[in-house]
Amino acid sequence: MAKRWTKEEEQIKRQELKSLYVKQNRTIGEIGKILGLAENSVYDRLVRLGIKSTRCKKSGFNNQNLNIKIPKKMSSQLAEFIGILLGDGHLTPTQVCVTLGTKEKEYAEYVVSLMADLFNVKPKIALTKGQCSVVYLGSVRLVRWLFKNYNLVYNKVKLQVDVPSQCFLKPNYMRQTLRGLFDTDGSVYRLKHGIQMSLTNKSQRLLGSSRKMLDSLNFHPSVISSNKIYLTRIDDIDRYRKEIGFSNPRHLKRMKLFQKEYGRFV
Repeated sequence: MAKRWTKEEEQIKRQELKSLYVKQNRTIGEIGKILGLAENSVYDRLVRLGIKSTRCKKSGFNNQNLNIKIPKKMSSQLAEFIGILLGDGHLTPTQVCVTLGTKEKEYAEYVVSLMADLFNVKPKIALTKGQCSVVYLGSVRLVRWLFKNYNLVYNKVKLQVDVPSQCFLKPNYMRQTLRGLFDTDGSVYRLKHGIQMSLTNKSQRLLGSSRKMLDSLNFHPSVISSNKIYLTRIDDIDRYRKEIGFSNPRHLKRMKLFQKEYGRFV
């Protein structure tokens, strides 16, 4: 049977636990490791010492991730991230995920850095059996904010997701949104007499808004055809590389190679 504490010992234990649990806001698991106690023993001690449970305030409670920083307004970085989400991203009730191809590990690291800058928490990367990179960040709060403020939904195809209106507020927001979209759902390839870029997405509304952004920036996109829009004019492609550019190294390398072969690389 455990020895009963004296009043002085009880006061010391209470102050110790209050410091760890209340002031430092540590979880029961963290406190257990510090004090060398099982989690149930830490909980029993909280009850015994009359310290009220504040589980809802702990980082990770219901995947809330209290360290997340929510941006106060639209920015170029946020516009690019929204473009990425609209392309290869998806939301679950508790996580924000971006799934990238087997040849895009370098770009996955860029997405991790972008999300860390935006939300103050570094996402993790998981590899699927097929060696695709899944960048993910768990936060119910972030998911709800993206849904409420930018209409980003769980099923993008079924609900025909669209580009948020905030992305149209400034030319640079449009450019960065397009960068995120083309970096994820775009392709760059060689034609017999030139180069072509395409954007593929199963949401007709999103493709329509992408065309609208390109038109507003004085590009000449094709009409929507088979869930795609195209940029084919060589002047448009030159301008895209210089004015919008790529964060995805794979696309940038292909663009430079094709433009060099075509004699238009500068």
